Order: sequence, then structure tokens, then C-alpha cells
Amino acid sequence: MKERKRIFQIILVGAVLCCLLSGCGQKDKNASVKEGMAAVEALDYNTALQCFEKAMVDGEDLRLLYRGQGLAYMGLTMYEEAVDSFEKALSHSNGQVDEIDYDINYYLATAYYKLGETDNSIEAYNSIIALLPKDKAAYYLRGCLRIGTDFDKARADFDKAISLDKEDYTQLIDIYLVLEENGYKEAGQEYLQAALESGSKSMTDYEQGRMYFYLKDYDNARNYLEKARKTAGYEAVLLLGKTYEELGDNNYAVSVYNSFIADDQTNAKVYNQLGLCKMDMGAYEEALTAFQAGMNIENNDMMQTLKFNEIVTYEYLGDYKKAAVLLDSYLSTYPDDGAAKREYTFLQTR
Repeated sequence: MKERKRIFQIILVGAVLCCLLSGCGQKDKNASVKEGMAAVEALDYNTALQCFEKAMVDGEDLRLLYRGQGLAYMGLTMYEEAVDSFEKALSHSNGQVDEIDYDINYYLATAYYKLGETDNSIEAYNSIIALLPKDKAAYYLRGCLRIGTDFDKARADFDKAISLDKEDYTQLIDIYLVLEENGYKEAGQEYLQAALESGSKSMTDYEQGRMYFYLKDYDNARNYLEKARKTAGYEAVLLLGKTYEELGDNNYAVSVYNSFIADDQTNAKVYNQLGLCKMDMGAYEEALTAFQAGMNIENNDMMQTLKFNEIVTYEYLGDYKKAAVLLDSYLSTYPDDGAAKREYTFLQTR
């Protein structure tokens, strides 16, 4: 589901702070914790767990140690163990609420969510809100959890998140997507329409184009995004290309992506969308080239998506053996991907 991806995506943003949190002022004392966090960032979770075990033997900071251990367990999809580690991390608080306490509660909420324990996940967000009542992300994420059972409470959370930052249009669109996914499309459109009516004069061409795109008014979306194309960066290019795809003009969409790539070969998202467009056109070899070009960009945040799309493209090309080998490697790195597991089952029959 779209909102699940978004929840996990937002929660994992905190992982980039791991080394900073683990090494602040205690580089020597917490050497093994630092090594463990480096292994977590490298997706080498088993090595990370070994580092945290050594850190425990060496008497390093238990709160940082259990936090890192929880992250490693999450990477291994061992969510019960992750919950236990995060709870231990919280229990070793020094009594003074600080940034790491919010951070641990976010991860705890995600671990509970992955276990299907929605009520416990909501309680974790309740704790965050109690500590930081103006944390818009906590309200948004709690709303995402509530939407399946209590629309009124979910909407109240979304309203609060919006009120805390009325010009966060990315959050607004995320809320629309959650509502649409759960059968409340009209309620989501009301948010977008209200934003256009109240803030259109201060919105950029790109922001207005985004609103019209998600309102499915593709003609207006195209007009505003064309004006934003040269000034708003790759985001406008991506959305403009998608707009042309929705309008049925894949050839022009491809020209939009290629025009950007001619000047900038460092954006994996544009390569990925070019690949998807080529796949839709049935040009699988060209799609594969685009995905692999994106994968060659160092330190990009699209690697998992690109690798999965590469596998699917090999399937369309009929090279099931190559797809199976790549998928086996993919699942060893991303074991929690349900779609990939289904693909694996499919490939076993080929």
C-alpha cells in the first residue's frame, strides 16, 4: 500500500543520523557502537549485531547500543526483537528527554506497525506527540494508522499536521494519497482544492502544477509544469513527464526525461521514470539501459527500486534465469519486500 511505503520511508530518514548520535563526544568509549552503526548503514545487519554484542561486553552506552541493535533487527525483518531492543533503549534514558528519545519512539512505532500491532504503534506516536506536541510528522503518521478504522480521528490528525505547516505541500499530497488509497478520494481532493484556493497567489508554478496533477487536471498541470520546468529542477521534470504519460503522449514524456539527462546524468529518479516509461512502450532493452544507468550513480536513494525494476525488465525480456539470480541477491538485501517475494515464487515456476 502507498501509505505503508510512505510511513516506512519517513521513519527511515532518521537512519542517516545514526553515526552522529552514536559518536557525539564519546568516539573512543563507543567505538563498537560506531562500527555497528556503520554496518547498519551498509545494510550489513549481521555484522552490526556482532558489533553491538561487543559493545555490550565493553560496557558502551546501552541506550545507543540497544537503539542500533533495534535498527539491525529491523533490517533483518526481526520485528519482535527490534521492539524489545527499542524498549530497552528507552528504559536506559538518562531522565532528560532529548532528540534520541523521539527518534527511538519513531522506530518503535514502525516496528510495531510491521508486526501488525497498530494500537501499540499509535501509542508510540502518542508518546512522541506528548513529548513534542508540534511534531507534524507524528500527527500525519498517526493519521495514516487510524484511517483504516476511524476516519474522523485520522482526519483530525491530518488537519493538525496541515495546520502546523500550511505550506508543506508535499505532506498535503501525501495525505491526499493516503485518503485516496483508503476510499476517501473526495476528502483528499478537498484538501488540494482548498490549498489552491487559499494559497495559489503565493504558490510557485511547480506547486500549482503538482496540485493540478493530483487533482487529475492534466491540462492545467502541464501548463504550470512547463513554466516551472527550467527553474524547479528534476521534481518538475519528473512530474511534467508523468503528466504527458497520463495525457497519452509517451514519446514527448521520453523527450522531457532525455532533455534533462542530456544536462545532468546524476539523478537516479529521472532514469527510473524514463525506464518505466520505456517499459510502458514495450521498449524493454531501452528500459533496462535506463535502470542500469541509474544504478551506476553512486550513493543514490533509488537503488532498491532500480534493482527491482531491473529484475522485472529481465522477466519481460524472457531472461528468467538472469532475473532469478538477481532476485535472489535482491532478497538477501531487502528481505521484507512482499512484491519481490511474489516475483520469486513466480520465477520458481519458469
